[in-house]
Formats: sequence, C-alpha cells, structure tokens
Amino acid sequence: MSLSHAILGLLTVMPMTGYELKTQAFDTTVAHFWQADQSQIYRTLSKMEEDGLVTYELEVQADRPNRKVYRLTAAGWAELERWLRTEQPLPTNREPFLVQLFFGWRLTNETLLELVAGQRAAHAERLATYERIPMPPLGDPSLDRMRTLWRLTLELGIAIERTYLDWLDRCAAVIADLPEADNEQDPQL
Repeated sequence: MSLSHAILGLLTVMPMTGYELKTQAFDTTVAHFWQADQSQIYRTLSKMEEDGLVTYELEVQADRPNRKVYRLTAAGWAELERWLRTEQPLPTNREPFLVQLFFGWRLTNETLLELVAGQRAAHAERLATYERIPMPPLGDPSLDRMRTLWRLTLELGIAIERTYLDWLDRCAAVIADLPEADNEQDPQL
C-alpha cells in the first residue's frame, strides 16, 4: 500500500484540503494502522495531481490563505478500484520491544518487568483510544456498508491490543519466575 491509496480512499468520502485530510480524516481513521505526517500528505497530493489522480478547486479566502480542495478524478477512482481489487502481501512487522525482549537475557528481571510494564501501559492506552471511537456494533441497523467495513477494521485493532495485553501479562508472569541474569556467562545458542 502507498499513502496515495489511503488518500484516494479518504477522498471518496468527501472532497478535502490537505489539512483536512490530515486532521479531520487521516488522524481519526486510517492513522491507527497507516501513519503519515502533514508534509508527506502534501507531497503525495502534489504527485497525485501531477499523475492525474486528483484535481483541486482553489477556494479564495479574504481573511485566510487560499485553500486547495482536492477531489478524485476518473483516473483516481480507477486507480483506487484497481488497488482495492489487488491482493495485499502480509505486512512487515517491526517491533522494537520484541528485539529488546529477544536480547534481554542480560538484563535484570526488574528491568525486564519495567519494560513490559511500559509496553503494557502503551497498549492499554491504544486499546482505550480504540474503544472510545464511537461506532455501533456489527448488525446495528444504523451501520451502512461503509461504516460496517470501518467497524470491522476497528474490531481487529481492538482484538490485537487485547491479545497484546494478554501476552504482556504472560511475559510479566514468566519473567517474574526466571532466575536472575548471570552476566558472567555468555549463553550458547
């Protein structure tokens, strides 16, 4: 996936400025699973406009800078449709904490438990953020097709965070029972 596909998808909801894409759309929806900063969004919009995927209308404002309101072109709709039909590869995971844990055999149990506690707090906060997103449950008649699919992505985020918290609790229990590190010896793998 590229950032342009996320932007194309967001612009199907309504035309938006780059600022609105970031603050009112991106940060409250897809940023939970695909991050981008404001400058990346503007650079991508510029490239997408060059490629004919989006166009914009310039809204002249007297009291503020002019606004470029972006919308999809026919080519943008076609590219989004093509991409939506394309099978996606599994993501490449990068988990710094797992690298710490994997090589943490020389750390004290107390240090390891502090690292686990820090991760637990961060994942608990992310779970709380997901759970605060107002969304009716699946099957609710107020969910249209679009919001049903949004709900499914939210449910996966919640399930991942709950699973991560369960696993971190298991890590803490196992680490608490480990013998302390012997930093005089190097293990043989």
